[in-house]
Amino acid sequence: MKNNLIFIGMPAVGKSTVGVVVAKQLGLHFVDTDLLIQEQEHRLLREIIAQDGEEAFLKIENQVNSQIEVSDAVISPGGSVVYCEEAMNHLKEIGTVVYLKASYRTIKRRIQNPKKRGVVLRQGQTLRDLYEERTKLFQKYADITVSQDGCKMEETVSKVLEAVEAVLR
Repeated sequence: MKNNLIFIGMPAVGKSTVGVVVAKQLGLHFVDTDLLIQEQEHRLLREIIAQDGEEAFLKIENQVNSQIEVSDAVISPGGSVVYCEEAMNHLKEIGTVVYLKASYRTIKRRIQNPKKRGVVLRQGQTLRDLYEERTKLFQKYADITVSQDGCKMEETVSKVLEAVEAVLR
């Protein structure tokens, strides 16, 4: 394993929640790149998107994620990072990418209201459209895929730890 774990997946899949627990169990740091973006821009993510637009946000997201330099960490980028090729190539260089996978049904149940959750949908795009579009990208970049449908958080953490341990062997 490279010395970082990077969690990717849809919003509400548990990247941050599972990431924090995995980091604690493995004695690693935890980095939420959405918080790094907010610190750099001195604005909330939704404010950046509302004021500057989605394209400008993706440029910032790409810049922050492609310049992250940490070791011995669990990194949790936002779900849209998979649109940022430069960032994803960098993240794959510095770590093992873990795709936390959940069915559309699970994501829809967890998100309920995409706007309140901060999920950006393009004009005419549905949550299902977004799910299908991103799922292909998550699969493309994943080194490890952990399906968490029907799992409690503790079960997902165990699955991640088992999968990571298998990569270490």
